[in-house]
Amino acid sequence: MENSHGVKEDTTANGYAKKWWKEAVVYQIYPRSFKDSNGDGIGDLPGITSQLDYIKGLGVDVIWLSPHFDSPNADNGYDIRDYRKVMTEFGTMVDFDELLKGVKQRDMKMILDLVVNHTSDEHAWFVQSRQSKDNPCADYYIWRPAKDGKEPNNWISFFAGSAWKKDASRGEYYLHLFAEKQPDLNWDNPKVRSEVHDLMKFWLNKGIDGFRMDVIPFISKDQSFPDFPKDFDGRPEYNYAAGPRLHDYLQEMNREVLSKYDVMTVGEAFGVTLEQTPLFVDERRNELNMIFHFDLVRLDCQGWRWKPWTLPEFKAICARFNEGLDAHSWPTVYLTNHDNPRSVSHFGDDSPEYRILSAKLLATFQLTSKGTPFIYQGDELGMTNYPFASIEEFDDIEVKNTWKAEVLTNRVSAEEYLDHIRKTSRDNTRTPMQWDDSPNGGFTTATKAWSAVNPNYKVINAKQALADQNSIYHYFRKLLELRKQTPALIYGDYQDLDPQNPSVFAYTRTLEPDKYLVVLNFAKSDVIYTPLEGLKASQLVLSNLDAKERNVSRVDLRGWEARIYKL
Repeated sequence: MENSHGVKEDTTANGYAKKWWKEAVVYQIYPRSFKDSNGDGIGDLPGITSQLDYIKGLGVDVIWLSPHFDSPNADNGYDIRDYRKVMTEFGTMVDFDELLKGVKQRDMKMILDLVVNHTSDEHAWFVQSRQSKDNPCADYYIWRPAKDGKEPNNWISFFAGSAWKKDASRGEYYLHLFAEKQPDLNWDNPKVRSEVHDLMKFWLNKGIDGFRMDVIPFISKDQSFPDFPKDFDGRPEYNYAAGPRLHDYLQEMNREVLSKYDVMTVGEAFGVTLEQTPLFVDERRNELNMIFHFDLVRLDCQGWRWKPWTLPEFKAICARFNEGLDAHSWPTVYLTNHDNPRSVSHFGDDSPEYRILSAKLLATFQLTSKGTPFIYQGDELGMTNYPFASIEEFDDIEVKNTWKAEVLTNRVSAEEYLDHIRKTSRDNTRTPMQWDDSPNGGFTTATKAWSAVNPNYKVINAKQALADQNSIYHYFRKLLELRKQTPALIYGDYQDLDPQNPSVFAYTRTLEPDKYLVVLNFAKSDVIYTPLEGLKASQLVLSNLDAKERNVSRVDLRGWEARIYKL
């Protein structure tokens, strides 16, 4: 097969072009919460460097570093003040260079967060832009006069309230789809796009291996700024991701920057449907390599509210994405990140009895699914949601703003709000990494960490996991090894064998001549499962329990048991 540049590519029997980033497994690090090296209670870059052997030992290929740039931290680093400077709390550029060097020495790669839909309001561009209508940065952001004495339209911020803020010095409104301190850049200005391309090259020339692109579908705006349509359903992401020049800008970015390097790109595609996905990732279009969808991780969310989910719903999403993308479009597989709750609390069972088994089952699902897997720090330990007791314990700006909008206005009770937000809050994954059973889980030598450490750190920690050969960490390691050696588990065709089964998820991955069967019991009760006729196992490859049987005409699964068979 030839790619869009006319170069012959190595392809699989089922038509996929082989790429290193399709075969890689990515480990996401949230720097503030990973490891503190200097005792100030905040994770930092030298802390990450000190634990590179731990990450390498897991067998991952790529580290995704969440924002490490200079920021006033209105939204935990996603409000950038200077794209070419390291956040002081995290260290210096020398520390970054040391980290990157350490990553490369261990034959791993590193991608960075690219946050360019918006900046901080303290960025030099915005400081200048708000001063007048005729300065060099006047059109770097989106400014509009009042309309009938009010906001230019009825768009809303993801962090509650209007998406427009009136600026006293300029006398106009600026657009902020997120916090007031995160003004949106004006991508219709070619100077802005050129600035973004330059800052991308700055980091790529240092030797990084690509970008995860924050809310990238929102960069193009309909400059007439119409109100939401009459049938608006309260989900603004679908409006914001439909800008008229989005794909022009992504193709330009690829042409001007990305095509000149051997890198991987993954876009956070909030508001992008499955049907629109090939527009972003079809290899013949030269835009992005992959995108993150939200269908699975938000399966049980309605805004801030939690709702029950079923396994057939979970499976239906997996099937839809496997059937809906052809060999030119490559998916991602993730169960959590810094914006979602802990995966074992979310999709597994975090009780002491089933936490380890269900975390291993989720890892089995993730690492035998089609797509590039993204693991979040602590997944490999089975870290759980934090036991939040009051609103004061939350750090997230989204939680606090919604509390003001919903609870302080008496729309909902404090008890009801907290009951939901405990399950859905992204603060659950932002608590510090649990390294050992010493105070603060070995995350810091400070008396107090920037965020409270989960009290279960004495039982759940990396020191314990490394010492126990049956730990989740070592199971992850075995799975990663298996995936690397098994092209069928990377590129193989997917078939769900029993979509309506309420507790068993059974599917095959096939890349001729190899075929694998994965059987997962998403329940704590034992189950006897009979797969399709004609499936004959030659080998039980891996199980999260001590299963021995080879015959799959009948599988006796214990609670939260996972098995991989070679057929």
